[in-house]
Amino acid sequence: MAKTYEGGAPLAEVVRSEFVEGVHRGSVVVLDVSGATVAGAGDVTSPIFPRSSSKPMQAIGMLRAGLSLGDPADLALVSASHAGEDFHLERVAGLLARAGLDESALHCPPDLPAGEEARQVVLRSGGGPTRIQMNCSGKHSGMLLTCRAAGWPLDGYWRPEHPLQQRLRESIEEFTGEEVAAVGVDGCGAPVLAVSLTGLAGAFLRLVSAEAGSLPRTVADAMRAYPELVGGTQADDTRLMRGIPGLLAKVGAEGVIAAALPGVGAVALKIDDGAARARMPVLVSALRRLGVEAPVLTEYAEVPLFGGGVPVGAVRPLW
Repeated sequence: MAKTYEGGAPLAEVVRSEFVEGVHRGSVVVLDVSGATVAGAGDVTSPIFPRSSSKPMQAIGMLRAGLSLGDPADLALVSASHAGEDFHLERVAGLLARAGLDESALHCPPDLPAGEEARQVVLRSGGGPTRIQMNCSGKHSGMLLTCRAAGWPLDGYWRPEHPLQQRLRESIEEFTGEEVAAVGVDGCGAPVLAVSLTGLAGAFLRLVSAEAGSLPRTVADAMRAYPELVGGTQADDTRLMRGIPGLLAKVGAEGVIAAALPGVGAVALKIDDGAARARMPVLVSALRRLGVEAPVLTEYAEVPLFGGGVPVGAVRPLW
């Protein structure tokens, strides 16, 4: 039986009007360029669900199974948790059309765009939730195209026993260096596979360190070349990849993020209560332990808290 995640250590504090009103606990691991652990806190060896941080490994599995995308931007979208902006939706629709499909083929649930501005545009125009707007529609489109290429049935492509999902599991196990400890259902309806934070960080390090032209490097290069497609105009991982040349980053639900920089190292973390507001300050602290500095890190070092419309405190790292 897989070891149960034991929970983390205090990683960030919530300070309002100079009074500490709360603490976010979690786990974080920092690997150097060789893959050795140089810093960490909490439980970094027990399995967690990386959620969407697994998407780069899943994209590699799709390519190995026969997915062929001539445009690296499409590969970035297949690896994405997009914000549902117009340029995301147009590209997803194009992927589906390539396979002779429309959004009715997607198994991901109907949703509004993740980005607040895009969400308001839809609502003001009288629109509502659709499958193509769901943040994982790029991944699901890639899965459908992979099934077409491999000759696998589209029906049930999201089920763990489907040949597609078996291939994606193999990819995650290969790059994390771990056997999957548990299989769950992600928010988009596709399988989510449990591995440790150490395994997740190691996977990202292997992607950015892979030989140029290899499939792992192809995925990493596509995501770094088109960061707006990976997240969105204002997404955290997008802004990180824009602000730190060479960095590969991918957020996941429930307070997860993984990042790696070639020749430097990798980081993976999870905030136990799933709070996104604590994720970036802790990531900044972790990247700085690897000697990484950039203006974007200064922007994310603390998350402001407001009272009466003015800043009165911040979420800041303890670790």
